[in-house]
Amino acid sequence: MRRHELTDPEWELLAPLIPRAATGRPRVSDRQVVNGMVYKIRTGISWRDLPERYGPWKTVYTRFRRYALDGVFTRALQQIQARADAAGDIDWLVQIDSTIVRAHQHAAATGRKGGPTGDEPDDHALGRSRGGLTTKIHLACDGKGRPLAILLTPGQRNDGICARPLLERIRVPRTGPGRPRCRPDQVVADKAYSSRGFRAYLRRRGIAHTIPEKKDQKRHRHNRGRRGGRPPAFDRQIYRQRNTVERCFNQLKGFRGLATRYDKTATSYEAAVSLASFLLWARSV
Repeated sequence: MRRHELTDPEWELLAPLIPRAATGRPRVSDRQVVNGMVYKIRTGISWRDLPERYGPWKTVYTRFRRYALDGVFTRALQQIQARADAAGDIDWLVQIDSTIVRAHQHAAATGRKGGPTGDEPDDHALGRSRGGLTTKIHLACDGKGRPLAILLTPGQRNDGICARPLLERIRVPRTGPGRPRCRPDQVVADKAYSSRGFRAYLRRRGIAHTIPEKKDQKRHRHNRGRRGGRPPAFDRQIYRQRNTVERCFNQLKGFRGLATRYDKTATSYEAAVSLASFLLWARSV
């Protein structure tokens, strides 16, 4: 095993979920090709610059694109989450946050040959913010710093309006009968998520939350007197654990292909984030 390649336990977890061709001529080994994908995401090099030991670069790219469109890595992430949940290994004290990723100029050349296809968004999750052309990764992780759900948006998108769709992406399947688990025990977030609408949404779902109140919200509540109501509950000890999501972002951005976005389409970039998230889980179970 070379650097940046799958270990035997990681491959044993991923191999059953890789599609296999029933007919046709012999093809490059699945493990060899997936190792090329991991190497590319870890180092951030161009597809054309992949070392020859991974086979033809176009074969590696074509299969990666096929897996991305088919949601292979998303399903792999859900399956390893299901195994951890069955073993009682998931801490359902969920933290949510977002991070900005600069888009390389090669990622900006999209949409010139027609509009989006399938589920691909019109903007390819690319937008303008203070850092220029950027993508924002919204992340929900468990109490042990492992990704539970991922949402990509343009870089200028507000965190608060993405909180609800992010939580609704949490779906941990059961290894036996039963519906997937979608509801955390508690959500921890920073002031960007301190809106009355989001707090009401969490209360309707029966999810406890620890979110600090913004200064202007405190002022407005005080100005209303008795009509302002009581301040929302806030546990400082629990809030100190919010750095877990920051550490999770640090691990994801250890993959150079994620720290800077080179993928033209949101589908490919989300597949890369899902593959990296799978590896974080595989190394912890």
